[in-house]
Amino acid sequence: MTAGHCRKTLTYLSNHIIITLFMDKVSVFGSTGYIGRNFCKAFPSKVIPIERASRLPESNSILYLLSTTHNYNVYNDTQIDIDTNLKILMEVLENCKNKNVVFNYVSSWFVYGNSRLPASESDYCDPKGFYSITKRCAEQLIESFCSTFNIPYRILRLSNIYGETDPKASSQKNAIQHMLNKIKNNETVELYEGGYVLRDLLHVSDLCEALKIVLENGKLNDVYNIGSGKPLALRNIMEMAKKHTGSASSILSTDTPDFHKQVQARDSYLNVSKLKGLGFIPKINISKGIQMLCSPSA
Repeated sequence: MTAGHCRKTLTYLSNHIIITLFMDKVSVFGSTGYIGRNFCKAFPSKVIPIERASRLPESNSILYLLSTTHNYNVYNDTQIDIDTNLKILMEVLENCKNKNVVFNYVSSWFVYGNSRLPASESDYCDPKGFYSITKRCAEQLIESFCSTFNIPYRILRLSNIYGETDPKASSQKNAIQHMLNKIKNNETVELYEGGYVLRDLLHVSDLCEALKIVLENGKLNDVYNIGSGKPLALRNIMEMAKKHTGSASSILSTDTPDFHKQVQARDSYLNVSKLKGLGFIPKINISKGIQMLCSPSA
């Protein structure tokens, strides 16, 4: 066997060992957030929730979810996106040097900007808003830092995630749930451009399963889109909700604010062929998911 073959064999074995260790326990940064909380609940024996103040991984596998969630912080606190999305990230990465870890970073469809559709992992990214730009910057920092210090990584770009009731949802944070709350309360729902903008929605329980699959089987040093891959108009979602609840809500069209048009693509949905190639199949379609959210017990 040649030296080249030996190196390839050792690399394969090393990656296999990392992945095997990986799913023994996953250090979840951001374990109290929406996605982190649901992931920890779905796989309680597989996770180590990391305290918010900690920067130290406690296992060979890292799922990094710490992040702001929207582009509107620029009006109130421009530093929060930088501190949360970049500064804390680098502090955690510094603690990954010289350790046998895999760093899995949860990013967002926002990094694509006005990309062609469906957006594929290899497409050019052109983010516009503060949040979107820091998420893309974080991806690039991870790629550079991890390559420099030989830390295997994955970047996971999520579509719109829904599936958990939230009475505190707003138009800026968890907008889908915010609109569903209005439907359940028989309040008027106003939708930009009549609600004919397209989004890619994935139920949070399906997301958790997708994350597990990528963490177990995804290629290292690669990017994965995670979504349903099926575009759906927001108006259709609200009509589903009205049907399930018997709501008297009116659905009206309203103009899209200039800032919203500046920082967010009109339509967005993802090419998820790489994810499907790992065997992922969503279990909760949008009709079932909306029905679950609109049930009296939700």
